[in-house]
Amino acid sequence: MHMNVQEQIEKYITSQPEPKRSDMQALHTYILQTLPGCKLWFDDGKNSEGKVVSNPNVGYGSYTIKYADGKTREIYQIGLSANTTGISVYILGIKDKKYLAETYGKTLGKASVTGYCIKFKQLKDINVDVLETAIRDGVELTKEK
Repeated sequence: MHMNVQEQIEKYITSQPEPKRSDMQALHTYILQTLPGCKLWFDDGKNSEGKVVSNPNVGYGSYTIKYADGKTREIYQIGLSANTTGISVYILGIKDKKYLAETYGKTLGKASVTGYCIKFKQLKDINVDVLETAIRDGVELTKEK
């Protein structure tokens, strides 16, 4: 039986233990409100041989990567993933790898911010308004020109 993307996302979120499940559901709803009508993705974290190579990811939006050889690939702009210690929100495609940390690191709350990843234990640990701004900003910075 083949599930559609929405069913895969729902199954993934509901498979998480509480309070991570509620936090991820809230973030999922929040991102959908922030990016209405965006393309939804689900990546189960497995490679072509079926081996797990990363945490599953819910993806939002669409962004085209251009490789040096001229080839392109479409991926999601915003990713949401459960990890062993909490939740990761990925904001992909921003060229300046210091941008997220320098712009939002101090005001986000208890989160670690790297080049494209905002990682936190629970939603209550961070300022959701700042996260929303970071997501909107990331999407704006990666819009096709």
